[in-house]
Amino acid sequence: MSTAEQTEFTARAERHRRELQVHCYRMLGSLEESEDLVQETFLRAWRRRETYAGRSTFRAWLYKIATNACLDALARRPREAAGGEVAWLQPYPDQLLESVPASEGDEPEAAVVEHETIELAFMVAVQHLPPRPRAVLIVRDILGWSAKDTAALLETSVASVNSALQRARAGMKEHLPAHRGEWAAAGSAEERELVQRYVDASERADTAALKATLAADLRFSMPPEPGLYEGRDEVFGYWVTGGFGTPEFGEIRCLVTRANGQPAVANYVRAPGAADFAPMALDVLRIEDGEVAEIVTFDGAKAFPWFGLPVKL
Repeated sequence: MSTAEQTEFTARAERHRRELQVHCYRMLGSLEESEDLVQETFLRAWRRRETYAGRSTFRAWLYKIATNACLDALARRPREAAGGEVAWLQPYPDQLLESVPASEGDEPEAAVVEHETIELAFMVAVQHLPPRPRAVLIVRDILGWSAKDTAALLETSVASVNSALQRARAGMKEHLPAHRGEWAAAGSAEERELVQRYVDASERADTAALKATLAADLRFSMPPEPGLYEGRDEVFGYWVTGGFGTPEFGEIRCLVTRANGQPAVANYVRAPGAADFAPMALDVLRIEDGEVAEIVTFDGAKAFPWFGLPVKL
């Protein structure tokens, strides 16, 4: 293949990079691994370029390669989600979702970035599914492929696809929050006001005001650390034990961003005597009925660069 043909092939594949990354992220739950798997997809596509005969769209061909690359990765690194915990979970910056381009005329792309199929609660639930039913659910219910096309992608029968989809949907119902349809609309005035109160209370270390933003049945987790804390009082007790609100803890400053279609707060801390505020944690918030119903916290030093956030304030 000539250099010009290679350049054309690369450019055509690159058009689908971001949506394939979202697809791999849903399969794996990890931003870093999804980036690696997209690269693996492009390498496999290049090596097997002669297998693309135009019987399906170029996009569908790439999705088949990406899905199988993810299944291979999961087979090499088997993982089981325990309880409500997914230790390998990482946040996905909204600015990457916004950069998913229009298709080159293949299938519509709207389903790729639908709000409810990228939220952390969805990501946790889908990670509880075995790999192949997970792939079937994502391809059928999110991408909107037919059972026949999904069967071709996974090299199985339509009956097997339908059976796997039924099991996957049942598994999702088991692990998704019960009141998911009642969450605040993304970016609504209600959401912004609550997030601002959360930020103000955090920066003032005002425990009463912060508590007032939280639901009584608040859930809190810190992947990859084990442990799922449930109940506002239990969560707050954990924070206080960690020093929140004390002079020794230091001062907090916050920046607001978005992850997984949800509001997120980047927390910086300045220890006593320090000159700068250093990265501490990224809180991804799930808002329900005007309160923060769940907080998933990620290590700030690792997560902030993914969001283009400053390394210090």
